[in-house]
Amino acid sequence: MMEQRISLITLGVRDLAAQTAFYTALGWQPVDSPDGVVAFDLIGQTLGLYPLEDLARDMGLPVDALGHGAVTLAYNVRDKEQVAPLLAQAEAAGARILKPAHDVFWGGHIGYFADPEGHIWEIAHNPFAPLAPDGAFQWNGAV
Repeated sequence: MMEQRISLITLGVRDLAAQTAFYTALGWQPVDSPDGVVAFDLIGQTLGLYPLEDLARDMGLPVDALGHGAVTLAYNVRDKEQVAPLLAQAEAAGARILKPAHDVFWGGHIGYFADPEGHIWEIAHNPFAPLAPDGAFQWNGAV
């Protein structure tokens, strides 16, 4: 049986150096990894940056077949006042703001940005899912 978790999120990137600089400008620190791969350890997972051509080759597909799926990566925060400043930090690092911080119908407060290569991030405060002291997220609140 497959355990219910995600261990590694890999973003296929066209410009590894520029994408690494973007995430570093957000305050993230890369960890030791083999040449050609950049990894940032997260709480319970790792975000990896990997050249798009290498990712396609590993899958046995042409780059064009990878497409651009409708996926968002979410970064949840402890209170709604953190959303707008983090969007501003992302914009200063080179992100494009897709939707500024705003209240949403279900009671949360969110905003969206795209990193320099178009990977979409949501910065969110969900009052119904408070983060654990270490920042871990669970849908109905940390245990």
